[in-house]
Amino acid sequence: MPDKNKQKDFHMIYIASCGEGINAYMLVQSILVQFPNNNIIVVKVPHIRTEDHVDELIEKVIDTESLIVHTIVNSGLRQYITRKGIDVGIVTVDLMGPVISKIEVFLNKKPLEQPGLYRKIHQVNLTQVSAIEFALAQDDGVNPDNLPNAEVILVGLSRAGKTPLSMYMSVLGWKVANVPFVPGIPMPKILDKIDKRRIIALDINPVQLLSHRKMRQESLGVSEVMPYALQKDIEEEIQIARKYFISRGYSMIEVSNKPIETSSEEIIEIITRRFRVQAHKFA
Repeated sequence: MPDKNKQKDFHMIYIASCGEGINAYMLVQSILVQFPNNNIIVVKVPHIRTEDHVDELIEKVIDTESLIVHTIVNSGLRQYITRKGIDVGIVTVDLMGPVISKIEVFLNKKPLEQPGLYRKIHQVNLTQVSAIEFALAQDDGVNPDNLPNAEVILVGLSRAGKTPLSMYMSVLGWKVANVPFVPGIPMPKILDKIDKRRIIALDINPVQLLSHRKMRQESLGVSEVMPYALQKDIEEEIQIARKYFISRGYSMIEVSNKPIETSSEEIIEIITRRFRVQAHKFA
């Protein structure tokens, strides 16, 4: 026969949340360490979003020594769980309501009361950070073995704008790699194994490229004219690059005198049309 005294010492705390209840669970656990040997079991009850869900929870705990701690963003549902707790003699603790009310008054603005919103935004941020890290790791032809994992691969001559375009698109959530084309130096062989529909070549006119390269020289403190920036050499480089891109079947877009945003939108439109993926991952 069970020891009745032990049964009375056995308690349950239920974490009721319209989301996963992780934050409330950690908060309760951090409080419970102040009560050593408490013999309390903490259980998460996620996705409480309707009155029926509340009724099911109350039915489950009504015959136990229980406390319900809840983080529910919907004000009507918070009031409902409080009333139900009073009706059956179960103590309920509202962690969300008081804070929301204070902030509502402080901002003079109504809350959205949308369940799971933090998790959605947090996941978006993680995806965005992952894309930025990917672009940084694959900048200027680094880590060619990882090119198959890119959603978009930009190829082009030095100073054609590959890096800033890669970084801009990564902020939008796209995993972008870029590979420089240098006449006379073989391109990574792994490009031959990648779906060419993901490879976008950047075409730029000689005047724009010359301007970019002169600016680069000045930033490096180089004053004399080098072959790297000579008009004739640049025109020849561009012709070699164009012939190569055409021979490989790469799509080319013109980036001369275009804002990064415009070039990015053009590339994204091409990729989304070809692969039927979401056009804008981030607004």
